[in-house]
Amino acid sequence: MTLPIEELGRLIVRKRGRQGIRAAAAEAEVSPATLSRVENGNLPDLATFAKICRWLEVDPARFLGVERETSTSSPARAVAHFRKKATVSKETATSLGALILAAQRARRARAELERGE
Repeated sequence: MTLPIEELGRLIVRKRGRQGIRAAAAEAEVSPATLSRVENGNLPDLATFAKICRWLEVDPARFLGVERETSTSSPARAVAHFRKKATVSKETATSLGALILAAQRARRARAELERGE
């Protein structure tokens, strides 16, 4: 089940409970100011997001809409979502998409080699 990213702040509040922000931030290995900002709805960078998810004991994939495969017969599929920005040209978006697809193919080929196929 996918969780909306807004739920991250509520999960922090719930886990922190009556614990002070400094103690909770130390447990999460982030600064108190950062934990407070995320708790109040600001989005963290990826490294901070990973640390907070670890501390919350929540799989980051639940926020990202990534489905875990239950079978090892096929590798996970790469998925990318681009926010439409006027600063990104169509050529850049197309190139990024091609790069992601190439990485997906390389990952699939590596998994096949590791399985001995």
